Amino acid sequence: MRQEEALYLAFPEATVIERKAVFLTDKQIKEIQKLAKSKIESQIITYYVGQSSGALMGYAFFETHIVRTMPETFMAVVNPDVTLKFVEMLAFHEPEDYLPSKPWLGLFQGKKLDDGFWVKRGVRNITGATLTAQAVVDGIRRILAFFEIAVKKEKGPKSR
Repeated sequence: MRQEEALYLAFPEATVIERKAVFLTDKQIKEIQKLAKSKIESQIITYYVGQSSGALMGYAFFETHIVRTMPETFMAVVNPDVTLKFVEMLAFHEPEDYLPSKPWLGLFQGKKLDDGFWVKRGVRNITGATLTAQAVVDGIRRILAFFEIAVKKEKGPKSR
């Protein structure tokens, strides 16, 4: 799936999808890593804000990382209330056996960043694909921590 298609999936009724970039300070990076309990690889984070007639629909984030030896890319869509709307796998270059299923990705709907948001705690593991499950959960934790530290405080349009 191309990025434009993914953004349409995230915000099908959007009248505006705005691309934003944040240059994180060292302090923000430390706060995000502490909250996510995962390392951030870049000081620049890009995300997309969907709006319909001036009302905020949500935020879309693209996460790319190495699972074992090959990359995966997914999109996480965050509601204005800081819960996950959904997660969609966009590219997966590891063997198909390790690809997370749509039902497993569906388990993230409505989740928030909390102490239960870990594999084998609040998130079921994927039998035979533990590294994939861990990589997805870590990526989502980074996104939600970034959202809490750098996006949520930003003033924007009213929520829908």
